[in-house]
Formats: sequence, C-alpha cells, structure tokens
Amino acid sequence: MEPSENVPEIDARERDADSADPAREPTRSRPIRWWLCLLIGAAAAGLGLLPWLVTGMRLPLQNLWATADLPDAYPLVLLPFSQYFLSTIAALLIVGAAFAGIAGRATRARQRRFGVAWMLVGLLIVHVAAIVQTTLVVRDGLQDRVESDLYLAALVGIAVLANLIGVLVMLLVAAAPRGGAVIGLAIAAVLSSAWLGLLLIPEPAFAGPAAEPALFVLRWLPAVLVGAAIGWAGVGTAGRAVASVVALLILWVGPALITAVSYAAGSRVLLRRPDELLDAAAEVFRSAVTMPEVVVPPLVVAVVVAVIGIVARALVRRGRATGPSSGAASAEATADGAPATSVTDPTPTD
Repeated sequence: MEPSENVPEIDARERDADSADPAREPTRSRPIRWWLCLLIGAAAAGLGLLPWLVTGMRLPLQNLWATADLPDAYPLVLLPFSQYFLSTIAALLIVGAAFAGIAGRATRARQRRFGVAWMLVGLLIVHVAAIVQTTLVVRDGLQDRVESDLYLAALVGIAVLANLIGVLVMLLVAAAPRGGAVIGLAIAAVLSSAWLGLLLIPEPAFAGPAAEPALFVLRWLPAVLVGAAIGWAGVGTAGRAVASVVALLILWVGPALITAVSYAAGSRVLLRRPDELLDAAAEVFRSAVTMPEVVVPPLVVAVVVAVIGIVARALVRRGRATGPSSGAASAEATADGAPATSVTDPTPTD
C-alpha cells in the first residue's frame, strides 16, 4: 500500500479517536442570557461600592452644610461626596468597573451577542443611581450659596469623570486584546489601595499600630496587581510589550497624580485661591513623581512579579505541550503502524 493512501486512513482514525475522547470534547454549557449579563454588571458595581456600604454610608462632614449637625446625624448616601474623598470616589466607581470587566472576560465564551453591552448597562444603572442619589441629598443639605453650587458641581464632575474612566476600564478588560486589558487593569490597580483601604481601615487616624500589616499590604498592592496583569498577558507581541510599558507608566504617574489632586482639594486655603491651587498641585506632582525612594520600589516589585508570572506561564505552556495527550497520540499513531508525529493544537490568542 502506498504511503499516500495510508495517511488519510490514519488521519480519519485519529479524528474519530479525538472525537470519542471525552477529555477533548469542548464543554457545552448554556449561554448566558441578556438579563443575567445585566445582573452581573449591576452586581459588579455593587461590589465596587461595598467598602463604602459596609462602613455605614454616612455622608462625610461638609464645610458648607446648612445646619450644625453632628456626624451621626448626616444623611446616608451611596458615594462619599467630599473634597477629602476624591480618590475614594474614583476608586469605588473604577474598581467596580474593573470587576465587571473581569466578569465579562471570564464569561466571554458563554455570552450571547451584546453580552458585554448588557453588563455595561447594569454597571451604569447602579453608578448613575449612586451619583444622582448622592447629588440630590447633598444639594438639599448645603447652604444656599454660590460656593455650594460650585462645590457640588465639582464633586459631580469628578464622579462623572470617574464613571467614564470606569466605562473605559470595563471595556478594555472585558473585550479588548490582552494588551488593552493590561492597561485597564493597571488603571484599576492604582486605585486598589484606596478601595481596599476604606474596607480595612475606615478610620486611618484612629487605626494605631494594629493597622501596620494592612498598611503594608496597601503600600504594595498596586505594584503586585500591575505585575500580575503583565505576567498574565505576557510580552510575546509588540502590542503586549507596549501595553506592559504603559502599565508601568500608570503605576509610576498615577499615585503621584492622586497625591497632587488630594493635596490641592484638601486645602481650604488653596480652594479660595484658584490661581495658586494649580501651581501647588503641579509642584506636589513634580515632587512625588521624581522621588526615587517613592517611585522606584513599586516599579521593581511590579517587574519582579511580572517576570515570575511570565516564567510560570511559559512553564505551564511547556507542560501542556509535553503532557499525557501528546504521548497518547504518539502511542496511538505508532500502534496503527504510522511514525509518531507531533501534532499541536494551536491556542487562540487575544
């Protein structure tokens, strides 16, 4: 028998054996319906708000409040509107969006058409409701002054901007190639300390020495998360390599920007002098972004974690390539009288 005639028979038997092997059959599961995608997005938004929800939801003290109420008498709101909580507002909205993106990416194979869009709708329903509810409550309690209007408009603007960034993060993580997902995850990682810090240490001024382990975790959490994202995506393509560099830049610049904005917004003196406010914020940003003892250690930790992740990913791939399935295929081909060949099943990349 000619070899050219034998090859199709062997290929047919191999295909039959592969289709009969339950370990190689794709997992068949019911697709996720649109309303469940909607609920997943809303649940992710609720998880993002969780640190604020469990700490009591009590509106922070307001300098322009109309009445001299005690802190316990302030109303309940879904977002901590205050010039001292700007990073917290951004963290609650953007980290929740990242949760929605992770859920969208993890369930992408089971989604129907527009599944990510429905998750985004669920996310926005919760976020918009939180912004509107907080805005209405704060507006009713502030003094009837022009300063109050400007103050509330600034807070609403910050919340809306954070929500828009959250939408970008969610879409990058859920639907973009891995390089884009790394950038979205890096944005959320920079705010992870503010998110988890509100959950672990709601009152930092009264935490004391017992909070030192939590402070250690919060110090290094963004760097570890950025490194883990880079390690997950790898740097095997130009797009992923560029995204890794962008993620490290976000880790470098992001905390300095948060520090500068928080400093400027938290100074009542500077708020009365807008011309000096921008100069002070720029000076703090320059100082924070150029201090080696502040910026270098997180970058080193991120790179180390990324390298560990990339090496682990390569080892896992090598183990799969030389796993039992390859040996079984070679043995089956040899038993059929054909020379053992290496057959690889290409894994789709994104």
